[in-house]
Amino acid sequence: MNELTFELVDGQKVTVEVRSALNGGYAGRSQEDVAAHVAELAALGVPAPSTTPCLYPVAPYLVSQAASVPAQHGHTSGEAEWALVVTENDVLLTVACDHTDRDLEVHGVAWSKQAAPDVVGRQAWRLSDVADRIDSLTLTAWVGDGASWTEIQRGTLGELLTPSYWLDVLRQRDLLVPGTVLLSGTIPMHEGVDQFAAAWRVELGDPSTGAVIRCEYAVSQLPQPIA
Repeated sequence: MNELTFELVDGQKVTVEVRSALNGGYAGRSQEDVAAHVAELAALGVPAPSTTPCLYPVAPYLVSQAASVPAQHGHTSGEAEWALVVTENDVLLTVACDHTDRDLEVHGVAWSKQAAPDVVGRQAWRLSDVADRIDSLTLTAWVGDGASWTEIQRGTLGELLTPSYWLDVLRQRDLLVPGTVLLSGTIPMHEGVDQFAAAWRVELGDPSTGAVIRCEYAVSQLPQPIA
């Protein structure tokens, strides 16, 4: 059983047992942004998808609030995203970082999503509380080397398909039920920044209130296998 606990703005804590987890992909509203992300991945050897947007189901236990992500090699990296969390009587919005095995990704995006966790924040907003300004919410990501942070992504939720779009998709698939977590897909990375970093930090911000939700984790290298 994979349980996550979120703290809301009013101090209430909500615990959710994750039953279904899904990762959106190639989910920019702008086809230019989608093409840019396809190009980013193509540079790493990832074949272009046959259709966009994409939706990848992953194992529910991969959704995590961990502060450390173990990696088997040095070619894994995150992606700044937002996440929907369906509870018993509400839908929450939080920050997320979709950590991905880039070596495995060249053989299959769905496989790569299964090889690393989806890290989500420990705080969340009720989607209904921010729905009227959803496009103005900001997503920013930094990579760290243990001594400093470098910005690698910056944008707004207006660049991505809306939560309402994905709620309709979940409804059509009978997945708009308590325990479903859906990640949004990501925005383009800045050119020239090394994504294969020792740490990732992602913030979801609300400029109208100054509120920020953050997730942050270190990437820890596993010992070499004996084989």
